[in-house]
Amino acid sequence: MSIGEIESYGLPFYEDLFVEDAKQPNLYHPRISVIGEDAWCRLPKYEQDAFIRLYEDFFFRRHNDFWASQAMKKLPALIEASNMLVCGEDLGMVPACVGPVMKRLGILSLEIQAMPKTYGVPFAQLHENPYRSVDTIFTHDMPTLRLWWKENPERTQSYYNNVLEHDGSAPKDPSGWLCEEIIAHHLNSPSMLCLISLQDWLSIDEDLRNPNLEEERINVPANPKNYWRYRMHLPISKLLNAKALNERLQVLVERSERA
Repeated sequence: MSIGEIESYGLPFYEDLFVEDAKQPNLYHPRISVIGEDAWCRLPKYEQDAFIRLYEDFFFRRHNDFWASQAMKKLPALIEASNMLVCGEDLGMVPACVGPVMKRLGILSLEIQAMPKTYGVPFAQLHENPYRSVDTIFTHDMPTLRLWWKENPERTQSYYNNVLEHDGSAPKDPSGWLCEEIIAHHLNSPSMLCLISLQDWLSIDEDLRNPNLEEERINVPANPKNYWRYRMHLPISKLLNAKALNERLQVLVERSERA
């Protein structure tokens, strides 16, 4: 958008809020995720409101019809090229056209309890997951269950009391039984599929899980030195002989009727 178009929203042009288009000189787009940062917080309230209107229009509305039409041109060919179920990663900044397009094409949604799709809600309700969805605790670009538990004690405390409905203070480290409880909740969601990472399965057994939490990470998108670094810390032979853990996993799966 031009500076004139920016100013039409009632917002003066600020270089720290906009990035010049690399291919079109003198045209700009809002910086992603700048809302809440210092550059935005320094604005008077009426300019903050103006920037939000411009930001939402640019990222979510003005190209909505174009994105939808392009999706209906390209996605059917991709879907028909395979007999596999297709899942869409409909998380984060999602334009309004995404949901209707996915529903029309029968694409499964991705449901992560710690990334609710309702604004202002701290945690999604697993029982509200749509059937045509994939439920998972975290993706490869996110921390494992045990890492997430330690990242933000205040958030963990809220999850412990309000989601798991336990009284008292949340433990600093999630015990095996607590990890098992969380996994059971996800397995019992109405989602068609439930995918649990190996690291989170192993978290149930305090003797088998990795004592080094950071080694559980698969990927840190912002860190080029932490792409796909995860390696199993146990040989497969040891997992095959882990009778107690394997029996617990079997019970969890059978109770959820996913067997």
